[in-house]
Amino acid sequence: MYFSFVASLETGPAGASLEFLRLAGDPVRWQLLRELARSDRHVRELTALLERPPNLVSYHLGKLRSAGLVSARRSSADGRDAYYTVELDRFAALLAGTGRAVHPGLRLAPAARTDPASSPGGPPPRLLFLCTGNSARSQMAEALAAARSQGRVEAFSAGSRPKPVHVNTVHVMRERGIDLGSRSSKHLDTFAAHRFSHVITLCDKVREVCPEFPGHPGYAHWSIPDPAASGADDQATLPVFRDVAAALETRVRYLLAGLGAVPGLAA
Repeated sequence: MYFSFVASLETGPAGASLEFLRLAGDPVRWQLLRELARSDRHVRELTALLERPPNLVSYHLGKLRSAGLVSARRSSADGRDAYYTVELDRFAALLAGTGRAVHPGLRLAPAARTDPASSPGGPPPRLLFLCTGNSARSQMAEALAAARSQGRVEAFSAGSRPKPVHVNTVHVMRERGIDLGSRSSKHLDTFAAHRFSHVITLCDKVREVCPEFPGHPGYAHWSIPDPAASGADDQATLPVFRDVAAALETRVRYLLAGLGAVPGLAA
């Protein structure tokens, strides 16, 4: 199915755009894309959110996966579950191509400011990233959010079972121009009484134990594999650390755009 979709893209902008519109324009698939753009989810959650039978949800997820608009990863907390993720870069590219197929002057506009917490003169959004060890994924996400927003958000991170910051975390962040300095890991209890605009879990296991934070923040889940568990030593795991850093860079970029916290974008 994926190859037939790709083949249709090669027939020209008009054919590709029609195929994309047929695929994404189905009401169930459109709902799935919107839900997965907010948070990674498994089928049981999507079934409840859409109030549709599991076999129908699975069928449409299969269509989206075949087109490369959605991907899936087996949960590290419960191997019977798979977390589904929308591929926002691919969706954006297809959407942009569809606009150009209608008129060459049509371009995607920068994301408008949508979060009231980020309005001019108000306090900046406060983001908390959580994983198990607070040694890799959440440290990277915190650093990327702070650096790429240039202070337009306040970013923090913690873990349910903190471990020292991994040497490869420092390495891959330095490759991206970010110095982690003397950062240390923290337990999520450190922030139990703090208020956040958004709490993002990056680990399937920590999602299961994530507490309720004051002030009803927005919760989202990004199912990201633990790079430290991918090899026998630091040298073996370094490529996976780079892959995770790249995936988080993309996720953080879209998060900041949605918050209107990207430097240079008009509110």
